[in-house]
Amino acid sequence: MFDLGRSFLASVERSPEATAIVDGDLRLTYAEWMSRIGSIAGGLRALGLQHGDHLLLVMQNRWQMATLHWACQFLGVIATPLNWRATGDEIEYCALDAEAGAIAFDSASAGAVADSTRCDQIIRIAVTDTPPKAATGSIAFDDLLAANAPEHLLNATAEDWSVMLYTSGTTGRPKGVPRRHRAERAAGIAHVAQNLYSFGERTLGVMPLYHTMGVRSLLSMALVNGCFVCMPRFIAGDALKIIARERVSHLYLVPTLYHDLIAHADFPETDISSVRRLGFAGAPMSEDLLRRLDGAFRPDIFVNHYGSSEIYTFTIDQAATEKPGSAGRAGLNSRVRVVQLGPDSPDDQTAPNEEGEIIADMNAEEAFEGYWKRADADTKSLRQGWYFTGDTGYFDNAGDLFVTGRVDDMIISGGENISPVEIESVLSLHPAIDEIAVAGLPDERWGQKVVAFIKRKSDVDAQTLDGYCKTSRMIDFKRPREYVFVREIPKSPVGKILRRKLIAQEFEQDD
Repeated sequence: MFDLGRSFLASVERSPEATAIVDGDLRLTYAEWMSRIGSIAGGLRALGLQHGDHLLLVMQNRWQMATLHWACQFLGVIATPLNWRATGDEIEYCALDAEAGAIAFDSASAGAVADSTRCDQIIRIAVTDTPPKAATGSIAFDDLLAANAPEHLLNATAEDWSVMLYTSGTTGRPKGVPRRHRAERAAGIAHVAQNLYSFGERTLGVMPLYHTMGVRSLLSMALVNGCFVCMPRFIAGDALKIIARERVSHLYLVPTLYHDLIAHADFPETDISSVRRLGFAGAPMSEDLLRRLDGAFRPDIFVNHYGSSEIYTFTIDQAATEKPGSAGRAGLNSRVRVVQLGPDSPDDQTAPNEEGEIIADMNAEEAFEGYWKRADADTKSLRQGWYFTGDTGYFDNAGDLFVTGRVDDMIISGGENISPVEIESVLSLHPAIDEIAVAGLPDERWGQKVVAFIKRKSDVDAQTLDGYCKTSRMIDFKRPREYVFVREIPKSPVGKILRRKLIAQEFEQDD
């Protein structure tokens, strides 16, 4: 199997004049981008970065970030991207945990990098827009472009580490997820096939390159000589302009970004005719949003992708609107099961329509092999060759998977297990609800009570919503016992609902 460096070279040789990356006014063909990647690789080597070293990347989606990622693939350096919103303490932890040899950053993360003691002790690379004071003592990215490509550019094999992503760390410190070239390439190829990409595809590169969705978009575009259109951070109006101007053909976003896109005032007047493929991941999508997107775009394919940083693909549904809520069936490189909650054996499988924990075969080509220096996490999640995802779900009678939430998010009220996602799916269809999140709050009698947190798009009260639930398909004991109206639903940077903030009442109420 090719390593990723050879994979990129194959694309350069195949279509050297095809547009590879766009970032504002910058447009590079594959041949032009390869020249810059080679120079950056030479510059990194001249700084002393060796095969197997970690390079922290803390910046927004820009051509420099993508170029550094690819340069690492040629050198055998491990690209280790972090959230550009990370604090100094978080960067400090990851720099020490990864034993990083260097860090590259831009203006968005310069302040946090300056707050890290460890970062003062390693090589620092600053992108051009970094304020001079923050860049003091750093190497300028542009200076690396003056270097010559290494004489032997291909320094990695399919068995080498390609990238190490850090999990979001919503409970405790983030965990490093190292992934080999062969796993990354297998995931990229599967992504191409499962989304029915064509050569010359064009994608909006807005999902962050510290997240598995962003990395997969970058790699898959290169495999099909596609174009990665950089967007440093999501602003709905700007995204619409880029889609129209660059004739973007595929969108791969979290549901929150889709929501903001079609809710923008400019959406009805924007030319979106080039967009023929939609894909989403990272969080469930409400039935209402699915319907609105399908009506607005009329895509040729609408893919619900369910996976993780550890094993990129669990399941795929290429017709997301036909069975709303379904995550489909196992992807090309996957095997999945649903097992009883709290089992010791991956063979203790549930019956159809019985909720349990979703697990995935670790022998998958896309799988990681264990967490970075975290034997405790391996013990918890890896058992008898299977990865225990921590997600709950069930298979229906037809064999399609439905993801109902997280094991830790399960509400236990009066001895009954209640999934927040199921309630959210029902209430999201009410015309007055813009967004909804459900969580279990402590209750003296029931242990936990079901509470719905609502962001309204028109006037509605708790009594009306309770009546709506009573006339819906929702079982009575699952009905929310309280409704809280909020200005915004707290979410992670990639759109996942932060239920812990709801439980801790870390939100602003809408009076």
